[in-house]
Amino acid sequence: MLHDPNRVYVFDTTLRDGEQVPGCQLTTPEKIEIAHELEALGVDIIEAGFPVSSPGDFMSVVEISKAVKEPVVCALTRANKTDIDVAVESLKYAKRPRIHTGIGSSDQHIQHKFNSTRKEILQRAVDAVSYAKKSVEDIEFYAEDAGRADVAFLAQMIEAVIAAGATVVNIPDTNGYCLPDQYGSKIKYLKENVKNIDQAIISVHCHNDLGLATANSIAGLQNGARQVEGTINGIGERAGNTSIEEVVMILKTHSALGLHTNVNSRNFYEISRMISSQMRMPVQPNKAIVGSNAFAHSSGIHQDGFLKNRENYEIIRPEDVGFPSASIVLTARSGRHALKFHLERLGHKLDKDELYDAYKRFLTLADSKLDINDDDLQGLMAYRLVKN
Repeated sequence: MLHDPNRVYVFDTTLRDGEQVPGCQLTTPEKIEIAHELEALGVDIIEAGFPVSSPGDFMSVVEISKAVKEPVVCALTRANKTDIDVAVESLKYAKRPRIHTGIGSSDQHIQHKFNSTRKEILQRAVDAVSYAKKSVEDIEFYAEDAGRADVAFLAQMIEAVIAAGATVVNIPDTNGYCLPDQYGSKIKYLKENVKNIDQAIISVHCHNDLGLATANSIAGLQNGARQVEGTINGIGERAGNTSIEEVVMILKTHSALGLHTNVNSRNFYEISRMISSQMRMPVQPNKAIVGSNAFAHSSGIHQDGFLKNRENYEIIRPEDVGFPSASIVLTARSGRHALKFHLERLGHKLDKDELYDAYKRFLTLADSKLDINDDDLQGLMAYRLVKN
């Protein structure tokens, strides 16, 4: 089914799973603006919303379907006819529509969410896919809480929904429960034990409750999944979703994995800032790839190594993710090499003795001031001029 067995399809759910975070609700025009940026980024699928949940969500799916040309536009449903009918209607303008339907697969959900049995849930899953398939060709099925599901039953469910017409099978670690080896093994088991698995793409959808969403997603891809679901900045319910930018840059950095996406990583910095602003969700400074400190060096040992050769302390170039530049931050932990770098940047050439003298004064200043800026450095040099 896959033309390129090493291509990973990127399914962005920023506008659906990400937007469910309290305080992050977006207007339809804001969603359209973000959808255009996601299209420019090169994501393959945009999950535009959960149409039955509200008139606003329905209208957003309609308008995003009109607005984008290249990505698949996906609408989420539960496993019932009403949800599916509403989703089909919302996608009527989509060039490449997809219905994303599903139901719980773990005994926890079957017993305590649906008050049902495995047999009944299996039938509901098949019925939902079969019904959706009558209206839309591209059907993705999610086996909710697959991370905690019995793997033999999960395999039975996946085989049944593929037979019913599912083109993508989503194996969510809904509660962020799995360890990477457990999640990877679950994907591998499906690859090896579902007889019709070659007729669908396996998708990974991981949550970050234990901080393992990205690691689990990569483990899934290593074991045969070829679609990854996530959000920009890793936003999402509770502790968030898999961070799209992290997965893409891991695949770029670890080329030995032999996997690639069609994402233009140089757009990450700008879209990250846009999502953060519109959803009023600040990006933590130490966030991988897009955090403000991701390419900042303040330790003297690191600064010295970085200035000698960037690759001593950077495995990703800032420009590869659209970051303005790496920065050498001057603090009390900075060494002479970093101070010399900044003074030369400002046009001050110092001999060894002058640098030694300037560095002593710099340390005194840095101990009393958190941020050393260019004005402070010019002040150090003004002292030198007076002295001379």
